[in-house]
Amino acid sequence: MQTDLLLPMVSDTDTTELAVRAEELGYDGLWLGELWGTSSVVQLTDIAAHTDEVDIGTAIVNVFSRTPAVLAMTAATLDRVSDGRFCLGVGTSTRKSIEDLHGMDWNDPNPVRRAHETIELTREYLSGDGRVDYEGEIFDVQDFPSLGADVPIYHAALGKANRRVVARLCDGWIPHNVPFPDLEDAFAYITDQAEEAGRDVTIDVAPYVPAAVSDDPEEAKDVVRGHVAYYVGNGKGYERAVAQRFPDGASAVADAWRTGDRTAAAENVTDEMVRALGVAGTPEQAREQFQEIADIDCVTRPMVTIPSNADEETVERTIEELAPASY
Repeated sequence: MQTDLLLPMVSDTDTTELAVRAEELGYDGLWLGELWGTSSVVQLTDIAAHTDEVDIGTAIVNVFSRTPAVLAMTAATLDRVSDGRFCLGVGTSTRKSIEDLHGMDWNDPNPVRRAHETIELTREYLSGDGRVDYEGEIFDVQDFPSLGADVPIYHAALGKANRRVVARLCDGWIPHNVPFPDLEDAFAYITDQAEEAGRDVTIDVAPYVPAAVSDDPEEAKDVVRGHVAYYVGNGKGYERAVAQRFPDGASAVADAWRTGDRTAAAENVTDEMVRALGVAGTPEQAREQFQEIADIDCVTRPMVTIPSNADEETVERTIEELAPASY
């Protein structure tokens, strides 16, 4: 099976050295997120220079803070320096990040429309025929040549409207906090919409798989509880995704988080939610759980994702125990 890794940003750990180690452990793809503190594209350039065959990608950069032209130039350059190993993973991020960090309007006109136009125009700039002209609600550009680069574009979509963007425009889907038992139904909507749009393509499914390995299964579960609580508490889209299967649980987690009670928020993430939203346990338990997710029919490249609340020992243990070399 293909196993990818979302590289964790760990203090006192060189991310490029970690990437080199991950390639040695047999990971097929290495992805890097971006919120605040480190530019994923700069870091991935260094990783590309120090690795040989492993795929690299952004998971994710948001569609607000870089224009389609900048995204296209970035993707084409990273693809070139990595000898064709780069995937561009984008998403809308969250209202808090876009408004409070980037100082932009989340509803201008709306995140899904921005995702659609950004991805559509970025693809035109990358691989369109001739010179690019585009007129949309957000972007209006004229008379620049495409870059002649064939770079896959993945989108981190949750709701139906955003999944239609995947269906119509993208090469891959990066779901996060969609309960794993619901992935096939959620992806079936994408395939139906792609067929309606006249696309005959294979769309990769690369879910985030929040994972924690420990000799104490309860400690591992607590790491995943904290991860779920953070995302459900900070993003309505994540809350809605979890609520599709756990309406009461998602509401309890979000309510506690938003009143400032982080401990109660994590405690409201039940064992059933942990199992449906992540991988947690001893090495043997975690590998078995991860394999079950990898075996879901629609999943093509599951992404080991280390929660940011994990300590460095858990980070290292999880990366090693879930690496292909450990199977």
